[in-house]
Amino acid sequence: MIYSSDDIKKIIPHRYPFLLVDTIEAIEGEKITGKKCVSANEMHFVGHFPEKQVMPGVLILESLAQTGAVLLLSIPENKGKIALFAGINKARFKRQVVPGDVLTLEVELVKVRMGIGFANAKALVDGELACEAELMFAIDNSK
Repeated sequence: MIYSSDDIKKIIPHRYPFLLVDTIEAIEGEKITGKKCVSANEMHFVGHFPEKQVMPGVLILESLAQTGAVLLLSIPENKGKIALFAGINKARFKRQVVPGDVLTLEVELVKVRMGIGFANAKALVDGELACEAELMFAIDNSK
């Protein structure tokens, strides 16, 4: 592990209950790997299929986006800025994510142009693909 949740909170502004990445395991060039431990105690499980707890797909995508934001904001010229979610393309969900699962969040930055970052993202559980998507980020320079 290279970043704990306390370290992550120094990079991105998200806080409980909306901080959806627990650790950053590796940053290798343009690729980052994070972890999200899915717990039955999370607020969304109260109302999202309470009889069969399934993590909402939008929150899996948000977990990937937060992981990508950590990567983008780890670039020295972006330090202290905010990365905003700008778009999602080709999102596909391949398996349900339930309490007890550990999401491995892999995001690879493809390019950054004029303050917009493009990335390929995958969420896996035990090596099995749960979700994949193309993500876009806008770097907010107003901070």
